Amino acid sequence: MKTTKILYWVFNGLFALVMFGSGIPAVMSSPDEIKGIHEVLGYPVYIIPFIGAAKIMGSVAILVPGYPRLKEWAYAGLTFDLILATFSVYTVPPPEGKWYFMFVFLALAAAAYIYYHKLVKITSTEKP
Repeated sequence: MKTTKILYWVFNGLFALVMFGSGIPAVMSSPDEIKGIHEVLGYPVYIIPFIGAAKIMGSVAILVPGYPRLKEWAYAGLTFDLILATFSVYTVPPPEGKWYFMFVFLALAAAAYIYYHKLVKITSTEKP
């Protein structure tokens, strides 16, 4: 139980930190974010703050206790974002398209989700 809780908080904390940290420059529409998402990848500028806000809200949702349905949606949304980002970076020709590092973030998302469900299973079987 103790190891599962520790790993849950480590993986979810890191995952939330990564997603929250990538959401802040997007919400602020920083020049680097606009260059990377709009100029390099070709996405419209108006989508950048929306994606950033969604990342921030999803990061908060996975850390707040309770609200299991909201957590499921947050994990799904953040994972879809990572899959889209991986595919987008993959389609950009080198040198900018180094896409294989994205598997680290996808693995982190998977570990966070797996340990979330392990913790839910353990806490639901405990007797009060």
